[in-house]
Amino acid sequence: MDQHTSSAVDDERLRRWRLILGGGDADGIGCHLSGMDQAMDRTLEALYDSDRKGGLGSSAPNVARWLGDIRSYFPASVVKVMQQDALDRLDLKRMLLEPEMLEAVEPDVHLVANLMALSGVMPAKTKATARTVVARVVTELQRKLANPTRQAILGSLNRAARNRRPRHNEIDWNRTIRANLKHYQPAYRTIVPETRIGYGRKRSALRDIILCIDQSGSMGSSVVYSGIFGAVLASLPAIKTHMVVFDTAVVDLTEDLHDPVDIMFGVQLGGGTDINRALAYCQGLVSRPQETVLVLISDLYEGGHRNEMIKRAAALVNAGVQMVALLALSDDGAPAFDRSISAELAALGVPSFACTPDLFPDLMAAAINRQDLGRWAATHEIVTARG
Repeated sequence: MDQHTSSAVDDERLRRWRLILGGGDADGIGCHLSGMDQAMDRTLEALYDSDRKGGLGSSAPNVARWLGDIRSYFPASVVKVMQQDALDRLDLKRMLLEPEMLEAVEPDVHLVANLMALSGVMPAKTKATARTVVARVVTELQRKLANPTRQAILGSLNRAARNRRPRHNEIDWNRTIRANLKHYQPAYRTIVPETRIGYGRKRSALRDIILCIDQSGSMGSSVVYSGIFGAVLASLPAIKTHMVVFDTAVVDLTEDLHDPVDIMFGVQLGGGTDINRALAYCQGLVSRPQETVLVLISDLYEGGHRNEMIKRAAALVNAGVQMVALLALSDDGAPAFDRSISAELAALGVPSFACTPDLFPDLMAAAINRQDLGRWAATHEIVTARG
């Protein structure tokens, strides 16, 4: 490396350290910034030196300008980190009530969760802008998740629907013939169909799926993804889908499954948690236990009647319901959760684990086929919670 190249490398290293340390007498570098670097430094200073310099200011235009700046100077992955830091450090939630700010924000799942939490206090004008932002995120998530979900679920339903005693109009003749070729009778030039395979398509629904979702504040991302998946599942004629959200009260959002954006604004994040009440409501939705999959999405911190909740879960399992507890349905990893309740559920045969959105379609396919979901989690290197 020649002297000129070495000097350029050193200058770049000093520049980067200057941006990291923030300048002032304490950084000890003595590196001076100019042009775009100065502007970048101001955006970083507004956020990370906010306790000394006053932050972004209280007006929405200042916030909107800052959000526009960080999108100009940093890649999208860094923008999301800085937005989250601003929410945590600068009371940006209060500023999210301004439509000018929303128009400048980089939308993602975490932003949608924050808007859901604030929807009850938003003025009408801001809510209209917020719906546009939420719709952008929902559309993008649906684009990514819809086809994998449909393929996994429909493939699983086809396998689950096959039976060995189909009605005449439900027989899959191609599969039946292949399964009975060994019973071909040359003298009669026919096959004896000892094994008949059918699909049972005449039934109105092959499975009932109930999504029971904790809407406490920590579950925001899980609610967003659940709404997307619920809408996709509801679009499949072979599945009857219910979506129930709860805190200390229970709200049935099944009628809104045609529009995930309506679901997002029908959720009120925050408040207490009464899992027992939610399971009681879901119990009333079960008409065909052997054909029902119940997905409880919660960190399992029960604020209601704990013992009654465990008894109710046991009653659902004993009736034949396939039940799983997801501690989170998000990319954020497993949250804090009640380990003792997860252990009691595990003893009933109800596994508890966090699930990422990309694995959720395969999880539902496994549930539809009544596979051992604890074993399914193990094959995907997911650690189940056992206390």
